Amino acid sequence: MIRLEPVVAALPHGFAELRAEARTAGYNMLDTLAREWASGAMRFNRPGEALFAAYADAVLAGIGGLTLEPAIPDELPGALRMRRFYVGVRHRRAGVGRALAAALLGAAPGRTVTVNAAPGSEAFWEALGFVADRRDGRTHRLAR
Repeated sequence: MIRLEPVVAALPHGFAELRAEARTAGYNMLDTLAREWASGAMRFNRPGEALFAAYADAVLAGIGGLTLEPAIPDELPGALRMRRFYVGVRHRRAGVGRALAAALLGAAPGRTVTVNAAPGSEAFWEALGFVADRRDGRTHRLAR
């Protein structure tokens, strides 16, 4: 069973382990999340923003957030960017990523959402309806 929780006051229990796994795999998005959270630079608390933790059997299985899209405010006013999205290796292909993405997209009804898909994750995002749109630091866009 997958349980989703908004992250508000502190990064979730198990974050250090998930962060270490991501770093070992060559992904630094959780290092960036930890640094920005600690400094207060990014807390996913502006209107439309959200950060969710996904748990599977009480273990942190993934994390992901939405922020205002800074690269294209004139082109797509109100657009959001999917950020710091990571699902642990042992929880992939078990619905964790899809549940996490659905919760985030559900928090942004009717708004355009962009993502900079990590190599190898393109098919995941495209299965959710995102289309390739490689510019301004993004790889995909979901127009709604």
